[in-house]
Amino acid sequence: MALQTSDFNPFDYMETQQEINTFLEECLADDDPNTFIEALGLLVKKHGVSDIAKATGLNRESLYKAVNGKTKPRWETIFKVMRALNFRLTTQVA
Repeated sequence: MALQTSDFNPFDYMETQQEINTFLEECLADDDPNTFIEALGLLVKKHGVSDIAKATGLNRESLYKAVNGKTKPRWETIFKVMRALNFRLTTQVA
């Protein structure tokens, strides 16, 4: 009998916006930029791809490709997705 698994989305287990922000900040701090892109993709799925696509002006297929972690999306696309998710980047001296 084959073991059945389902996709894991860490955002399903976060209860506050602060937890989400902290997780995304940690992903952004990772040496691999795809870590942040993939996390953003999981958050898009949590919020609903159709809704985020509509808010960004992207079609669903383009949105999936941008946040799958296998492509290098343009900054403009990531910026649109972040705005649609109400996520803002801030800078600070390390």
